[in-house]
Formats: sequence, C-alpha cells, structure tokens
Amino acid sequence: MVGTWDDDGGALPAHTDIVVIGSGFSGLGTAIRLKRAGWSDFVVLERNPGLGGTWHDNTYPNCGCDVPSHLYSFSFAPKPDWSRTYSGQPEIRRYLAACAERFGIVDHIRFGCEVHSASWDDRRGAWRVVTGSGTVVARVLIAGMGPLSEPRYPSIPGLDRFRGTIFHSARWNHEHDLRGEQVASIGTGASAIQYVPAIAPEVDQLYVFQRTAPWVVPHTDRRINGFEQRVFRNIPLLQRLVRAGVYIGREALVPGFVKEPRLMHALEWVASHHMRRQLRDPELRRKATPDYTIGCKRILPSNDWYPTLQRPNVELVTDPVAEIRPRSIVTGDGTERAVDTIIFGTGFHVTDMPAARRLYGRHGMRLDAAFRGGPRAYLGTTVAGFPNLFLLLGPNTGLGHSSMVYMIESQIDHVLAALEAIHRRGAHTIEVRGQVQDTFNRWVDEAMVATVWQTGCASWYLDATGRNPTLWPDWTWRYRRSARRFDPADYELTIRSPAASPVAAGDAAE
Repeated sequence: MVGTWDDDGGALPAHTDIVVIGSGFSGLGTAIRLKRAGWSDFVVLERNPGLGGTWHDNTYPNCGCDVPSHLYSFSFAPKPDWSRTYSGQPEIRRYLAACAERFGIVDHIRFGCEVHSASWDDRRGAWRVVTGSGTVVARVLIAGMGPLSEPRYPSIPGLDRFRGTIFHSARWNHEHDLRGEQVASIGTGASAIQYVPAIAPEVDQLYVFQRTAPWVVPHTDRRINGFEQRVFRNIPLLQRLVRAGVYIGREALVPGFVKEPRLMHALEWVASHHMRRQLRDPELRRKATPDYTIGCKRILPSNDWYPTLQRPNVELVTDPVAEIRPRSIVTGDGTERAVDTIIFGTGFHVTDMPAARRLYGRHGMRLDAAFRGGPRAYLGTTVAGFPNLFLLLGPNTGLGHSSMVYMIESQIDHVLAALEAIHRRGAHTIEVRGQVQDTFNRWVDEAMVATVWQTGCASWYLDATGRNPTLWPDWTWRYRRSARRFDPADYELTIRSPAASPVAAGDAAE
C-alpha cells in the first residue's frame, strides 16, 4: 500500500550534510526541493512508522482539511484527481506518500526515529542529533516538526483518577468502541467540530463541553466529478488558475484580519445567519453564540455542527469543568454527569513549542530559553545563537485564512538560498544577526496591534504573556517576497577551516 513502509528505513548514518526532522508537508517539501536542487547527502528523521506528520497522527472520524484541496498541496506537484474540494485525511496522506515516491525521497527517510535532542558543537561546526535509533552528526539541521505535533491536555483536578477511557483527538483510540457509551468531548475547536458530528449517532449520550463558542460558517465542500478531474489532467493550466483563484479569494480576508477588524462584520453576519437557520432552540442558540469578533479565534466551516447540537442525545455544556471523578465529570455549578469515555479536542502545544526544549545552540543555550518566554525568530525560520538551524512553520508563520503549504514553500525558498550562500562562499556556518532578528520581531509586534487576533478573545494563538507568536500579520505574498529576497548581509557567515568538511551540493543541480 502506498505510504506504508517498515519502521527501520535503513541504517542511520553517522554523518550527513543535512538532517531534516519530520516528514509532513514541511519535511517532505524540503527533502524534495533539496533533491531537485542537487543536494543528495541528507536524511529525514521521522518518529512515526509512516510519513505524513499531522496527517499521519490525526485519524479521528471525519478528519479533513478546511483549506481547499487545490491550494492545500505543493505548487510543484498538483493533483488533478482530488475527490473533493476539501480533502479528507486519508487522501491527503496518500498524496504525501505519492509525492515521496514520485520524487525519490523514501530512501532518505528513517522511520521510527524520534529525535531526543540536537546540540550545536561549536568546535566541530556541526549538529549532534541524538535519536532513539542512534546519533547522527550533520552540518545543517532543518526542523520541520510543525506546530500541531504535540497534543495538549488540560489540567483538570482528578483527571488521573478517571477509570474510564481517555484519549486525545490526535491520538484517536480506534480499538475502543464508543457505541452505547456516555461520552464527554472537551473542546469545541477545529478537530471537535469534525469528529463530534461523526460520533454523535453512535453513542448513547454525548456531552460537548464548551469553554468558548466558535464562529461557524457554511461549508462549501463538494465532490469533484470525473469530468472536472479529466479537464484538470488534460489542461494543467486550468487547475493552476483555479488554485490562483482560491488563493486570491482567501487573501481577500486579510484586510479584515490584519488591517481593520470591523470589516469582519460581513462574515460575522454570514455566520450568524447560518446559526439562526440551523439552530431553532433559543437557549441553545444563546449558548452557541460567540461573544468576540469573528476571526479572533479560528473560523470553522461546518454544515453538521449545529444540527448535531440539537440531537436528543447531545448536550452542549457551557459551565466550566471543575473536577473529574472516577466515573463522572463535575461542572462548576455542581452538576455531575456520568461518563464512560473522555475525548480531548483541546489542540496542541503551539506557543510553548515542545521541540524548543530539545534544541541546544551556542554555549548550550536551549531554544526555549532563547525565546525568553515567547517564540521569536527571523522570518519564523532562523534564530540568533543557533547556527545552521532552520525552523519550518516557526514563530509567526501561521495563517488563520489560507494554506500553510504556501508558507512552507516560501520558507523552503529561504532555506535553499541560505544553503547556496554557504556553498558559494565556502562558509562554515550561517547565523542570523541578532539585530536583524530583533528588528523583524519589533515590526511583527507593531503590525499585530491592529489585527483581529488582538480584540480580546482567548485563543491558542496567544502565549502566556498575551503576545501572538503564531500568526503572520500581513499579506502572505509579502511574506513570500521577503523570504525569497535572501540578503546575506542579514546573516553572519564564517569561513570554514581547512580541516572542516564542507556542506557540499550534489552533482546535478537544477
């Protein structure tokens, strides 16, 4: 079956030019572009037994993408036969597997190889990467783990005493049968809005615990018929035009998101009308009505969410969870509800990146310590004090409206330009200048002030200080332009010593 391989993936080399961590869109996209540019001595480390990143981990019922298929794919690898306008998880993972095979990346991947730590060795001018399968030394480290890789569980008193079944949506327990059970789903974000309607018909009783009501808009997903697929296959230009049209349509939301939040009122009316049309119960409608400007938290598309909340076996609970007992959940008003299974749809560690606790730069400085309580980087890609390290989907590269693949490809352009600078100048290391990084982040913070994300709601976009280290506060094309305009003056390049082995490009460059 495409996309399934043994978890050994070949021996881990002792030395390599480049280590890429992760085999989702970031890691695979980087590996493909490296190979196409002529780089051959690299290895991709993947902790799972198969590739796909978040599309390998998230297998909950009805899991899919809320960005249109034609935009949520590599620009260099269009897929003319997407089955739907918005793809489901299995099809996205098959697409990534097909890309890995098509571009000859599978032999570079080492599956079941989790990175425990990576430390910069200033004397050797290289990264020492310690994994569960051994240690590899590399001149360059590209971290493509992504922000949606480590599930977040809330801290609730008594959780450890619960005697039923517990799992997170990103670690769905497919062996556990929910039929006939009393189930609690905690969280009403992007994952819950997909799996709750899927499991509601199976369970005896479903309690949906909501902290903050989401804004929900109509979903325009539909099947792509055979005629459309044949047209896209035979006229690739047409599919590229469709992709461009989708991109422009998504980018049209930017003024409301980042310039003038009052422009979001039109979209808010659409969402409110959608809710009024689908929710007839006034009390339920009151509970489901958000109290913040649309866009402050992620906007969720669904035609099934509100009808599900009206099912006789579903209860929307808005009182906060106070305690979990061995067989029940108690809310702040004292109500106790018996449950057999608890499913957490509570998102991921994003602003407190777990990977930052595993990366050590100059003088043993850990990356999360360098962040000083909030993730910061230059173009979300490079960090002062961490030579030859590149982050993909790092700080302030997230989007609330468009495709992350667009941002990933923009970052890869920047990384390849940096590697070319190393090779062309015979450099030993490349490291962003601290002043350049600070100037960039001051601009980010200033640009963030006027955005809809700063209008007062609590979201996973914000860190503990209230800063938004997650999203890009401008047009995405401007980010791409900045990333592509690689300026060596922004970096400090040191010339390698004669004893050091260079980071060498492959023989065949494109």
